[in-house]
Amino acid sequence: MSRIRFTRRLPAAVAAAGLALAVAACGGESSTSPQGTTAAKAELKPDADLTQQSLQITVWEGYTPEELPAKAKEKLKVKDVKINFHDTNETAMAKLTPSGDSGIDVAFVSGQYAQALNEQGLLEPIHPELIPNLANLYPEATQLAYDKGNKYSVPYTWGTTGICYRSDLAKTPPTSWNDILKPPAWADKKVTMMTTERWLALPALKALGYSVNSDNDQEIAKAKELLLAAKPHLLAYDDTTFGDKLKSGEAVMVEAWDGWCPTSEKNIKFALPKEGSDLWVDTMVIMKSSKNKEAAHALINFILDPEIHSWAAENINYKVPNKAAMERVQVPEGSLLGIKPAELLNGEVIVDLGPSSTKYTRLSSEVATQS
Repeated sequence: MSRIRFTRRLPAAVAAAGLALAVAACGGESSTSPQGTTAAKAELKPDADLTQQSLQITVWEGYTPEELPAKAKEKLKVKDVKINFHDTNETAMAKLTPSGDSGIDVAFVSGQYAQALNEQGLLEPIHPELIPNLANLYPEATQLAYDKGNKYSVPYTWGTTGICYRSDLAKTPPTSWNDILKPPAWADKKVTMMTTERWLALPALKALGYSVNSDNDQEIAKAKELLLAAKPHLLAYDDTTFGDKLKSGEAVMVEAWDGWCPTSEKNIKFALPKEGSDLWVDTMVIMKSSKNKEAAHALINFILDPEIHSWAAENINYKVPNKAAMERVQVPEGSLLGIKPAELLNGEVIVDLGPSSTKYTRLSSEVATQS
């Protein structure tokens, strides 16, 4: 499998407050407009003339096939399909939220960011009748806490976070988040953790028995204490090159998203800590400001075609929540692509915390600056 490096949901290597600021502006009411009422669906025509519609997409670079615009234009018979790239969720939010009309029709964002956009009344509810390929999704893909029933988002990829490690250099395989928070002597200063707000906090919250979605001040303070105690024993905070550090032997254990753990390399393995972990999801959403909503639904339906959607698993090594697509993928023995949906759902879905998101922005900043 080819591996493409890109920053899926990273705030430019350090935690940023983009989501927190956007959410704080919307009041944090789940699945509603700012006024607290479910946004009304536009009247869409299943037989609309798509030749009169064009599409603008924003997505992470390398996250869809390069030929997607050309293929979609040919298949859907739309006037044009253009792709814009964002490097982080925060960059996407900056595009989508200032004026309420970004010119974007379809956006790829992580689940909690889709939730934040919906809470601001910026998303068009999904019209299932225009996306028959929703039937290809695993049943578990409709049970995601940030959007149960896929009312305003359609999942594109999903996975979890754990410990990626060198089995030949680790004297004992890691089994707990404490293995990187309180590393043994042989791993001292050979461990990395991530700085992205929610994923920086995740190991400490889980090690303490707390929810990854905790907004309890005392619990977050205890997590901060644990993170600060771990800091002197780390090699680095690293959200992007931890796989390279493992390959070189500079690192022995790293906190990692499953798809970024280079398990195709000899002696590199992935472990889910016994305290549990998360379930992250990247989604496709349609902007309420779109003037091409029928074409936007047709595009999502096209992407959910097994031949198209399987590309993500085959090329960026992320699982897709599409049963028909995954059945096309040859999964090597022991590959993380083989994790079953039911196993993924054992992880805790990360959700938007509204104004409480700023607590994690502050936690990340304090951990980064304190010695």
